[in-house]
Amino acid sequence: MERLIAQDVGDATRAGAPDASGCGGLNGSKIDVFGDQDMQIAFIGFGEAARAFTDSLREHDGSLRIQAWDILLDDAARSEEMAEAMRSRGVARAEDAAALGEADWIFSAVTADQSHIAAEAVAPWLGDGRTFIDINSVSPGRKRESAALIEGRGAHYVDMAVMAPVHPQRHRAPVLVAGRRPEATDAALARLDFNFRVISDQPGEATAIKMIRSLFVKGLETLTVEALLAAEAAGCFDEILTSLSSSFPGLGWPDHADYQFERTLRHGRRRAAEMRESAATYDELGLHGALAAEVAAVQEAMGAVGGQSATDPLQDVVRAVLARRLGR
Repeated sequence: MERLIAQDVGDATRAGAPDASGCGGLNGSKIDVFGDQDMQIAFIGFGEAARAFTDSLREHDGSLRIQAWDILLDDAARSEEMAEAMRSRGVARAEDAAALGEADWIFSAVTADQSHIAAEAVAPWLGDGRTFIDINSVSPGRKRESAALIEGRGAHYVDMAVMAPVHPQRHRAPVLVAGRRPEATDAALARLDFNFRVISDQPGEATAIKMIRSLFVKGLETLTVEALLAAEAAGCFDEILTSLSSSFPGLGWPDHADYQFERTLRHGRRRAAEMRESAATYDELGLHGALAAEVAAVQEAMGAVGGQSATDPLQDVVRAVLARRLGR
């Protein structure tokens, strides 16, 4: 989930802020998403996931009103790209958290380490009937904390775990859903053609599945890139690649390795934040979270290297990444 809203929340009691009884927003009224009034959706964080969701949701239902906020709007070096990403999609730029609170649904799609900050930023402005959908890759404990905060304002909290890359399926990527929500929420998800499966009414139980699975998925990425980097450093790259291809043919070498390098180089920092949340999940279960923490360290290192041409031969990519990792 991509970027954070880190603006000053300000005084939650200033004019227009709802109280815990649920007044505020669009006069505190609950929107019937099947009625005559168009549904309004907001995104906190407008990176890859939010943009992908926006594109396919617009195609599915052109009546949706969509707005967004991203901290990069305050970054002089990157604000124009972010603003253009919103303009080109017909997405209204929210000026503050109060504006986001007027939406029927607020999707939180920020970096994993900032998910609770995003919830804190918008919570004072939520009223009865609003729904906060947390798609961030964080631990069950973190989502339960955010759920308590959101529900304390009289709004609904949905723990949504995105279980596959958002491209090419975009908002139709498979998701798991948990949390105490009205039946109308599931009906609206179905109407909007989300590919969802309900896990339970307890926040945290959807993300638990993703966080446990993530150790395997991101761990496999890490094993692949680190083993091939070590092979190149030791001068036995061809031997190791041949051996792995023979022992694990179902992975589809060398395409498997190409893909793992591409994903870790492009998304390593985001994956590192997710793996730290996976580590917290394993620790909460009384297991060995340190394993996920080490995966996070490798993902962070790969993300710091940055992108590499997807057309370069695998060994050329490995050599270039090795040189950067070793500071050569």
